[in-house]
Amino acid sequence: MDLARPEVSPRVRSNAARLGLLALPVAFFGIFFAYPVVAIVSRGLRAGGDGWEFGRLWDVLADPGIRHVLWFTTWQAVVSTVLTLVVALPGAYVFARLDFPGKQVLRAVVTVPFVLPTVVVGTAFLALVGRGGLLDEWWGVRLDTTVWAILLAHVFFNYAVVVRTVGGLWAQLDPRQEEAARMLGASPLRAWRKVTLPALGPAVAAAALMVFLFTFTSFGVVQILGGPTFSTLEVEIYRQTSEIFDLSTAAVLTLVQFAAVGAVLAVHAWTVRRRESALRLVDAATTARRPRGAGQWALLGGVLVSVAVLLVLPPAVLVRRSLHTSGFGYYRALTDDDGGIFLVAPIEAVGNSLQYALAATAIAVLVGGLAAVALTRRDAGRLVRGFDALLMLPLGVSAVTVGFGFLIALDEPPLDLRATWILVPLAQALVGVPFVVRTMLPVLRAVDVRLREAAAVLGASPWRAWREVDLPLVRRALLVAAGFAFAVSLGEFGATVFIARPDNPTLPVAVARLLGRPGDLNYGQAMALSTILMVVCAVALLVLERLRVPDRTGEF
Repeated sequence: MDLARPEVSPRVRSNAARLGLLALPVAFFGIFFAYPVVAIVSRGLRAGGDGWEFGRLWDVLADPGIRHVLWFTTWQAVVSTVLTLVVALPGAYVFARLDFPGKQVLRAVVTVPFVLPTVVVGTAFLALVGRGGLLDEWWGVRLDTTVWAILLAHVFFNYAVVVRTVGGLWAQLDPRQEEAARMLGASPLRAWRKVTLPALGPAVAAAALMVFLFTFTSFGVVQILGGPTFSTLEVEIYRQTSEIFDLSTAAVLTLVQFAAVGAVLAVHAWTVRRRESALRLVDAATTARRPRGAGQWALLGGVLVSVAVLLVLPPAVLVRRSLHTSGFGYYRALTDDDGGIFLVAPIEAVGNSLQYALAATAIAVLVGGLAAVALTRRDAGRLVRGFDALLMLPLGVSAVTVGFGFLIALDEPPLDLRATWILVPLAQALVGVPFVVRTMLPVLRAVDVRLREAAAVLGASPWRAWREVDLPLVRRALLVAAGFAFAVSLGEFGATVFIARPDNPTLPVAVARLLGRPGDLNYGQAMALSTILMVVCAVALLVLERLRVPDRTGEF
């Protein structure tokens, strides 16, 4: 008797295809993230012996110097977050509720700092508040030896996080609810506090947590502006690893940072779920109006002034400093090989960075795209949702640990990659994948699931259904995701500083090496290279703005 093969339902086939799509992302993160981190941490905790020295944890945390680093890391992140919210929330309102000429250009200007490498941000503020900087030249004031330089640089870097996250949601809140409260006798402040603020609460919390995450793990900014006085956990991990060679202390600090980042990401995931389930949104295009009344015009003017002073002035001073006293002399000097810290002319770092970033972008789009497609359905199981949260870990876990872990773990066949060029793009792609997923996932989830089901019923394979249904709808989002991955790969510094070879430095590594050498020529060349890196990132951002896909969640 012939037994007919049981018919497999489209839903079962879809779930099986989703798990298959996750195979490459899981393998990628397992091999190039989890394995190097575990390898370097375990080697540090073994401390040259056969057993695990967990008592080292308490020894390290009892050290007064380490406790000072932990305290500074925490309080500067809290203060940076508060300052960023205070400065950026008015800007979020202006972009959400007001319509004015040049709004799209201003949006691009506001977003440029977020995609700038932290090394460029630190260098720009060094040109503004450091020795020979604008403030020093005009008023004899230097802030590079104070914590204010670090705090202002963090506000500069994270301003766009608040504007995009809070402003994106604010633009979609129905203004008629606040207007109804005003008609019932509530003052403008009371109506905003009772109606709008509770609705914005989850978005503000999500933005604050992201800013705290970025400032808690700050490396490039603090490395350049902090000097020997100020050190975050990330900077201390780098110092213990590369200067003191104390792997056990670095391992303990990595575990502490990992625990803190995990807690922040867990709270962030909860706030995002709360926001998605609690709000009913309207079309953002219907909520923005021309400024009305002196108050709104004054607010718009104040935001424009703050953007000019805080976001435009530091890059402008960086460009000015790169041309100071010598015209294009510092740029011409980049073509010379001095036989010192570089085995090649510094200008070759531009080509190296572009090649590495393109390779990293291809890897990030492939891995992140597969992960985003697999995570599209909101009814995915807990295991799949858990992997969604794990994708954010490379943004918070010590990039220094990842970079040094590459050298420790990927040194034996079949993963002996230390002498190959692919090592740098792999490290950069780890940072780019979360941006690809966060950019593509909301758009993929907006695709009507009935279109996919109809294609499956008609006999289309999951791959063909995705190619014929999803791809035409998400093509622009894919380009935006690639642009973000390219920008963040171009500026990756924490891991690359360990694995970039002396004869193939990247732009951020070259800038850091030049700043580490005394002399006006080295300082000027660092400014020139930083300007080149800033221009490349800004061009990538402007292209993104032309391709930008409106996002219902307000996320990047």
